[in-house]
Amino acid sequence: MCDYNFETDAIRNQLERSQFQEHSTPMYVTSSFVFDDAEDMRASFTEEKIRTIYSRYSNPNTTEFLQKVVAMEGAEDGFAFATGMAAIYSTFAALLESGDHIVSARSVFGSTHSLFTKYFPKWNITTSYFDINKPEEIESFITPSTKILYAETPTNPGVDILDLELLGKIAKKHNLLLIIDNCFATPYIQQPIKYGADLVVHSATKLMDGQGRVLGGVVVGNTELIREIYLFSRNTGPALSPFNAWVLSKSLETLAVRVDRHCENALNLAEFLEGHEQVSKVKYPFLKSHPQYKIAKKQMKLGGNIIAIEVKGGIESGRKFLNAIKMCSLSANLGDTRSIVTHPASTTHSKLSEEERLNVGITPGLVRISVGLENISDIISDINQALNN
Repeated sequence: MCDYNFETDAIRNQLERSQFQEHSTPMYVTSSFVFDDAEDMRASFTEEKIRTIYSRYSNPNTTEFLQKVVAMEGAEDGFAFATGMAAIYSTFAALLESGDHIVSARSVFGSTHSLFTKYFPKWNITTSYFDINKPEEIESFITPSTKILYAETPTNPGVDILDLELLGKIAKKHNLLLIIDNCFATPYIQQPIKYGADLVVHSATKLMDGQGRVLGGVVVGNTELIREIYLFSRNTGPALSPFNAWVLSKSLETLAVRVDRHCENALNLAEFLEGHEQVSKVKYPFLKSHPQYKIAKKQMKLGGNIIAIEVKGGIESGRKFLNAIKMCSLSANLGDTRSIVTHPASTTHSKLSEEERLNVGITPGLVRISVGLENISDIISDINQALNN
């Protein structure tokens, strides 16, 4: 490939055309691939010859999708998964041994928290959480058995920002693997590898797809680490389907255009909500009122499409707000063309105690808004009437 800009590379980074000279990459909906003879088959399975063997290992559509994400993130290699959580679990499972320790930001996705607290302890893998508002305390949690430093930025659902440069320096100082969940930002907005991340994970289900159609996950980064993840995944089978890979690769062609509009809409809505009498707090990375605004401006091209607001009146007001919504969707997904609102305290995190919710930044009236691509006046109108009602 030529050295194109981000938007061009996302479109022109394609597989070689077949004998049919198709303009758009076709779907390779096949479980397996054939060999010319016994020697071809032997060389392929011993990896003397690099080629597609079985779609659990690789597939042309998956390869194209991976090539795009690897280029976008400035990585060396990658592997694609059926879901974002498959990417996170397989990455940790492939790289950790019994007795290893993880230092993680406290604000992580609920399913990731479950891995750390419910499942990994079965294999004697422990996790310590640091307060995202006290990054100076990170090093106090590092022990001789610590292997991974992990964080999401921006965080879900509180939209907090962690300093990638600081995390990179700490990881390097203590010889740790730095793994960053870059789902909310996408590689169009920030590239954690520039700041020292060894691996970057994504739920491709979100902004990468961008239209709420398919599930997918991906991890990219250092070649040697990806090799370990590939071998683990080749045997355990969390592979991305060819169809979903084809959809996601096509989606990446419009990632920059879509994210530009998402972010424009989100900033306009955030600025409107800052002055709303029913809202006590608005958190959006590119608002000057955001606690980590300077960090966000340093490492992010745009502010993303997620806004966190605190609705006055607590949990009951949060419920009433959802019930008053007319246009926006009530869904647990995000990064869709359609705007989505969620009230974590009464829905996704309702099984946690209030103390547990507060520990991860989920206050009673917190509402997460995934700002879509509708006309901004319609988005503002719906959110405004729901708040007033």
